[in-house]
Amino acid sequence: MADSRSRATDDGFAQFMHGNAQRLCRVAYLLTGDASRAEDLAQEALARTYGAWHRVRTDDAYWYARRVLVNLHTDWWRRRWRERSVPQVPDAAGKGDPTDTTVNRDALKQALRALTPRERAVVVLRFYLDLSEAQVAQELRISTGTVKSTTSRALRKLRVSPTLTDSGERITEIAIGGTS
Repeated sequence: MADSRSRATDDGFAQFMHGNAQRLCRVAYLLTGDASRAEDLAQEALARTYGAWHRVRTDDAYWYARRVLVNLHTDWWRRRWRERSVPQVPDAAGKGDPTDTTVNRDALKQALRALTPRERAVVVLRFYLDLSEAQVAQELRISTGTVKSTTSRALRKLRVSPTLTDSGERITEIAIGGTS
């Protein structure tokens, strides 16, 4: 009986992992700006989620894993480890001309790298994952006021970022992949 329950748990987690690993990796990449670090972060989040799988509700499994991922990233940048350069961006679906998408994605990567780790985390959670200020505050364990001021500061930096302009015109749509 225990063996069949363990097998069902393993099968349930395997199904969850196959359906969500790429999404977690994309979020991790946007948080870290480093493909290798993102893969490590996503793998660590999945490993910790598996360790707690018996406590995780199936309908909240992605939220739980994403929360673990954000917490791991927060611990990492709070220790002030240095960021590494980005060798390549993960595969993500885009719209329109692939050349424009690549150019825009590269511009966004450069602009995001100019932000502090906290600013990048707030921007990714607010605008890529479409979380509310209260949800971002809860995920990062900071106050809502800190989320607001950090968002304001980050957006101000992004507005004046020379990498997000194209021949004097603002890039209005940057394809960074969906939250499939």
